[in-house]
Amino acid sequence: MDLFEHNGIDMTSGPDWRFEAALAREGFDVVCGVDEVGRGPLAGPVVAAAVILDQARVPEGLNDSKKLSEKKREGLYDAIHEMAVAVSIAEASVAEIDEINILEASMLAMRRAVSGLAHVPQAALVDGNRAPGLKMPTRTIIKGDGRSLSIAAASIVAKVFRDRMMKKLGEDHPEYGWASNAGYGVAKHLAALRLVGVTPHHRKSFAPIRQILNEE
Repeated sequence: MDLFEHNGIDMTSGPDWRFEAALAREGFDVVCGVDEVGRGPLAGPVVAAAVILDQARVPEGLNDSKKLSEKKREGLYDAIHEMAVAVSIAEASVAEIDEINILEASMLAMRRAVSGLAHVPQAALVDGNRAPGLKMPTRTIIKGDGRSLSIAAASIVAKVFRDRMMKKLGEDHPEYGWASNAGYGVAKHLAALRLVGVTPHHRKSFAPIRQILNEE
């Protein structure tokens, strides 16, 4: 694992090609960006995406998904799928999260996303400070979803996909408000847990859920 440090780098200018260009100078022309979403929620899987962008056809407005409106993310999700060289989405289930812990499940989802790409990348750019153990040169980038266009694209794809999934799950469990909170432990969700109880979609290894189960 090689880590791109952010010391001395402008963190406010938005994502660009600097990290992809650095890999190209090393001879790696096909680079995927990798990101995950859903480490913090009390319910639902963790989702990862891997994206290989076409530098000649980059959707306008790519950025850290958390900095974009839902409408903007939705539009970019479709544009990325239309314009990118390859897009792959994968997840680690609630059962896997409970079995191996959320960090390892996040790494597993990222490995699955990369292995699912229709085109094999020569190298990967991964958001964060820990590499998921890919079978290729990997660069981790702190706050990479706001610094690398490839990672920004992956962050948007992962978030939109998971948000849609949680809205769908929420149709069968409307008490928890998953359509708006995506499974995070907000007040409405915690109150519903006390009133209604735990569903099969809840992460039993997470402290608030474990506490309720112990009380029951």
